[in-house]
Amino acid sequence: MTTLDVKRIDWASLDGQGKHDALARPARRSERDVQDVVHGIFEQVGFSGGSAVSQFAEKIDGFKPRRIAITDAAVAEARASLAPADARAIRIAADNVRVFHEATRPEDTAWVETTPGVRSRLVWRPIKAAGIYVPGGTAPLFSSLLMQAIPAQVAGVTERVVVTPPAKDGSVHPAMILAAAEAGLDAIWLLGGAQAIAAMTYGVVLDDGEIPACDKLFGPGNAFVAEAKRYAAALPGGPAVDMPAGPSELMVVVDRDAAPEIAAADLLSQAEHDADAQVILVSTSRANLDYILTEVERQVATLPREAIARASLNEARAILVRDEETACDVINLYGPEHLALQVEEPEAMLPSIRAAGAIFVGRFAAETLGDYAAGPSHVLPTDGGARTLGGITTASFMTSMSVQTVTAEGAAALGPIAARLARLEGLEAHARAADMRSGT
Repeated sequence: MTTLDVKRIDWASLDGQGKHDALARPARRSERDVQDVVHGIFEQVGFSGGSAVSQFAEKIDGFKPRRIAITDAAVAEARASLAPADARAIRIAADNVRVFHEATRPEDTAWVETTPGVRSRLVWRPIKAAGIYVPGGTAPLFSSLLMQAIPAQVAGVTERVVVTPPAKDGSVHPAMILAAAEAGLDAIWLLGGAQAIAAMTYGVVLDDGEIPACDKLFGPGNAFVAEAKRYAAALPGGPAVDMPAGPSELMVVVDRDAAPEIAAADLLSQAEHDADAQVILVSTSRANLDYILTEVERQVATLPREAIARASLNEARAILVRDEETACDVINLYGPEHLALQVEEPEAMLPSIRAAGAIFVGRFAAETLGDYAAGPSHVLPTDGGARTLGGITTASFMTSMSVQTVTAEGAAALGPIAARLARLEGLEAHARAADMRSGT
């Protein structure tokens, strides 16, 4: 067994550049070969359509794309292959996700009268087609299906296209079938990687049916999936994307009284996701930082996914800070996807935190609860995206439109103002359109 070599950092010893370097994401996320592979896949799919998607799927996943219909028979078979407690857990998680997103779904606003006779409001509408990527392959992340497909359903999206990589034997985990049923889906596609993102970008015809071009793409994934989403959004007329949602991240902030075994368990819960995942420990106590790293070493040796976790820990950081105020500076500079506050008074830190995808407050608020069953979506921005973006909500699957109504009285009052401003900008046609309504 190899000893962990987590990089230890004394924050007070760093200059500005050193602080940025200390919080750098793993290089794999931006390596040139990832971009070249993704761009090549998109070029071929754009030219050859479904045949290219099938070829890449066979080459990378080992199987052609398959459409899995979520029929009563398929659901019954999946349910029978799971323990009753497993099926119940999926149902409870789905119910909690639905309750939260129904409660937070945006509503049309009331009319706002800014000038007598001039009223405006915002109205919300669902997007037409959402492409939803659910990571899989090494682990069936059916929770990501619930965390995306249910908010999309609550939003009113009529066309939800769900893709997920097949298992190593080409099958689909029964929990994925059951989750799809809980989300009210008609089918899911066994198709992963950048080729799945390309399929939902261009729209393709496959042996098992058609994947339509989607208006917006959602979901986390590895470096290739993250780059594929970025590339798709940059195409002329390409789809919108939810956020940068690449390999997972977790920052755990502790003080001298935090429980080392809990902090270590939380760090490892993200490290086992992916070799490209990154975990960062921030501590106001040098002694507890050492205790926690010792506990990480003890626990990692007992994990079934030890090799993956150890590879991730090569990119881990253990940062010593002077106080919780400095810890907040580190948080806001990094902008973690997940943030766990395991300090004596965690709520006192909240006003100073402005960049985190999801915050877990106190020792009982395990990030794992949020991953599976608390309610809010666990699809969150990575790579510092939390500095300007939030995680998936019902609003992510909707657009807002402003609606304005103007009476003759309103036009007479506001028309001259608008006309004057238009002429100030040198736009005479704009000004005349206002004049015609105001009677000037």
